[in-house]
Amino acid sequence: MTAHDAKAELHLYLQGAREALLWKLDGLSEYDIRRPMTPTGTNLLGLVKHVTGAELGYLGDTFGRPSGKLAQWSDENAEPNADMWATAEESREFIVAGYRRAWAHADATIEALPLDTVGEVPWWPAGHRDVTLHHAVVRVVADAQRHAGHADILRELLDGTVGMTRQNVGVPEQDRAWWEAHRARVEQAAAHAPTARTAPLPGQATA
Repeated sequence: MTAHDAKAELHLYLQGAREALLWKLDGLSEYDIRRPMTPTGTNLLGLVKHVTGAELGYLGDTFGRPSGKLAQWSDENAEPNADMWATAEESREFIVAGYRRAWAHADATIEALPLDTVGEVPWWPAGHRDVTLHHAVVRVVADAQRHAGHADILRELLDGTVGMTRQNVGVPEQDRAWWEAHRARVEQAAAHAPTARTAPLPGQATA
């Protein structure tokens, strides 16, 4: 595989996650894209805000290409988890536009530099900050895909909408009755699962 092919493959999976995250916002109210859906406050717009910072940090500042807005979680003065939610003053349009600008900035870095280019992650511990562009891109892809998965679950909980992308739902096309029966079957299996291990763990003595 050539360096160009490797970049194209990495970018394919990065762009897929980017588009999935924004798609999960479509059709929802301002409240629903911001509302905390887990005990730790995970929410759809906050996920977009977080991955924006990851792209600007790992694929910008790390390689001497600052965007003018270092990732919030690298700021020692930022409150904990500040990048994971949007304030009332930060509009949907503001967050989404910022994410799209981060795409362009990150893509320019990937295009301009060889994958073996070494950068320095400012917020990593001193003496352990060196990273190749290849590693940084893989890290950003993994982060974006992970949070796209979070967004899948949050959106389903909000209004039942599912799907990996607009073109590829990725789940069987069945009606509501089928899914209700399927869920009941899964619940029954969980309820009747053994409550004790049937085999000892490796190294565990048997009675």
